Amino acid sequence: MKKKSVGFVVILMLVAALSACSGNNNNQGTNGQAGSSAGSSDKVVNLTFWGGVPAEAGPQEIVDTWNKQNPNIQVTYVRYVNDDSGNLKLDTALVSGQNVDIFANYTKPLLSKRVSSGAALDLSQFSDYNIDDKMGAGAKEWLVNDKYYALPTKKNMHFVWLNKDALDEAGLPVPTDWTLADVEKYAKALQTDSRWGYATFPFWRDVVSFDGSLAVQGSVKEDGTSNFDAPIVGEALQQQYDMMHTSKVSPPISLIETTKMNLIAEFLGNKVAMLNAGEWVFRDANNLTDYPRDFKAAFAPLPRMTEAQDDFRYLGGLGDAIAINAKSEYTKEAWEFLKWYADGGMLPQAKGGRIPASKDADQSKAIELLLGDLKDKYDLESLERVLSNELPTFQVSLPQEVLDIRTEEFDKYYIKAQSLEETLQNVVRRHNEYLKRN
Repeated sequence: MKKKSVGFVVILMLVAALSACSGNNNNQGTNGQAGSSAGSSDKVVNLTFWGGVPAEAGPQEIVDTWNKQNPNIQVTYVRYVNDDSGNLKLDTALVSGQNVDIFANYTKPLLSKRVSSGAALDLSQFSDYNIDDKMGAGAKEWLVNDKYYALPTKKNMHFVWLNKDALDEAGLPVPTDWTLADVEKYAKALQTDSRWGYATFPFWRDVVSFDGSLAVQGSVKEDGTSNFDAPIVGEALQQQYDMMHTSKVSPPISLIETTKMNLIAEFLGNKVAMLNAGEWVFRDANNLTDYPRDFKAAFAPLPRMTEAQDDFRYLGGLGDAIAINAKSEYTKEAWEFLKWYADGGMLPQAKGGRIPASKDADQSKAIELLLGDLKDKYDLESLERVLSNELPTFQVSLPQEVLDIRTEEFDKYYIKAQSLEETLQNVVRRHNEYLKRN
């Protein structure tokens, strides 16, 4: 899940000619002519919705339900993979006038980039839906230039998945508040010859650790220089390095990337005892056909970096921010669909862990869909605890270029290509250079 810059400026230059002559011609009526309004009885408005969730994991059922209820506004779902190449595909489609009317954004840096390119519609023109009231205070984390260009639709839930059976065998309780040092102790007790103690996705490892640690004091000091040399950054880097190379309870980043290790499959296959992830794992955890498992899953909050840390913030808030293409011919129709989607239309995705954020969505139904008939496969007490936790949260907000700089330098340390001191010096230097340019 490692994010890299996709060279958006270059894309704009390459496709400028295309966008000038192509237009957004996807909204054709049933006779090949552009559809008119939602109220027209003889023409159909066709909208294309791009999202990162596989169609069979809820989106197809969602659009099928909408299409049945709204014969004059028909929606087609297009799945793009939420990785570097998938986001490049979406960005290229947006700037070249291809078939995109509605699109999902999974990080704020990507949304901000699309706003700056003019691809996302300013939603303040619609006065019939109060986003703050519907979604709560967490929605504000998605503001760009103090405006909503996308509607956050789901509760972000990041936590640590644990093999409850392995915990019981080791005589360990399910953690309710812990640090990265505690994680290492648990991992040592849970590791076997055929099972890693702990694993985390490279991208989320950095975001959880460093953005959570600097969420309050900020990544930039009062004097305008980088704060990536804050003591907590070096401590967290050292701890994570030690788990890869000293205690060896966590697979090294080089192993994860060179073998394209599927960490979800490793956890569900009892080859990883604890996985730092989130609600998206439910999609596979509930699929016992492809991922059969004979253990119960338990859940713990994300670990703070150190015991003394009292300003740590937990990755969470709201996610799946859905935007409308500013170049779409049918922004009003897209808005009608988006409101319906947010207030409950998205419920079929709950079985994959996507719990609606709207206060008007049926939360009990969402949880029912999430667990289905697999309640015996989960430790319900710990699940309810992490779902109901009201811990202070933060949203990923660093520019993509800064995320890339940090990842590149941290990875050099993790693969033993440079020392911790060199890593901190390099990331601070490059961050300061970025700050001077911007």
